[in-house]
Amino acid sequence: MTAPQILCCGEALIDMLPRETVAGERAFAPFAGGAVFNTAIALGRLGADVGWFGGLSDDLFGTQLADALSASRVDHALAARSGRPTTLAFVTLTDGQARYAFYDENTAGRMLSEADLPALTDATDALFFGGISLVSEPAADSYAALCAQSGERLVMMDPNIRPGFITDETRYRARLAAMMARADIIKLSDEDMAWLGTDAATLIAEGAHVVLETRGSEGVALHLASGVTMRPARRVTVVDTVGAGDTFNAGFLAGLSRQSLLSRAALRGADAAALSEAVDLGIQAAAVTVSRAGANPPWDSEL
Repeated sequence: MTAPQILCCGEALIDMLPRETVAGERAFAPFAGGAVFNTAIALGRLGADVGWFGGLSDDLFGTQLADALSASRVDHALAARSGRPTTLAFVTLTDGQARYAFYDENTAGRMLSEADLPALTDATDALFFGGISLVSEPAADSYAALCAQSGERLVMMDPNIRPGFITDETRYRARLAAMMARADIIKLSDEDMAWLGTDAATLIAEGAHVVLETRGSEGVALHLASGVTMRPARRVTVVDTVGAGDTFNAGFLAGLSRQSLLSRAALRGADAAALSEAVDLGIQAAAVTVSRAGANPPWDSEL
């Protein structure tokens, strides 16, 4: 099997979502999820040549995750398989707000080591990193090492910062700073930007070529050294926002792939119009995702 053009590196887990049985008992239903997993799924459905790398269990939930990847045309041959359990995230709703209880000790995803990292080939043009996989050690340090080994490959990063999950803020901030200094494309929400205490101009001065700042219903600000271009959000009836940002990331990378811009040189030579086209594909794909329940990205035939 040939190496994928885009390799998404990070968490895949099982979201245990609250349900009620026909007898009225509380229950939880297992759904495949995780921010980086969702981005890989969305890329596969958009027709990109994509793979996923992370720690994957041989247990029944790991099989569920592997089957979901295959069903959405995502190559997972590089995944580090082990007999450790799958990470579980139990979700409870209080006044409509989701709360998460993570079961992540000694899991296949969290215990990913540098020895598990894949040997990258010339066939892989771009790497994507993000999500809570950049928080939990030792896996977080392993992903940081893979980012440092990326060579001249294009690197996109979406920290998707969740302050409540961070246990060692000093180490986490240092890890993010090192990875963002290497990244060519950084996607952040306005809340992420505030937590980091930075701005797009600073990130570009530190080495990023593109900063994508998502602003909810306002749309996405495309920041380049040459200036800022605002791309409007699409007006849709929102069912829920789960997976919206992950799908946007996939749409943007798929847009770059369709324009043959998945290299550092091509990206730096692209103008705002070409990059805006990729942003618009991300917005279009995310609009479909928020219009239906759960992280259910669109297939290319739906756009």
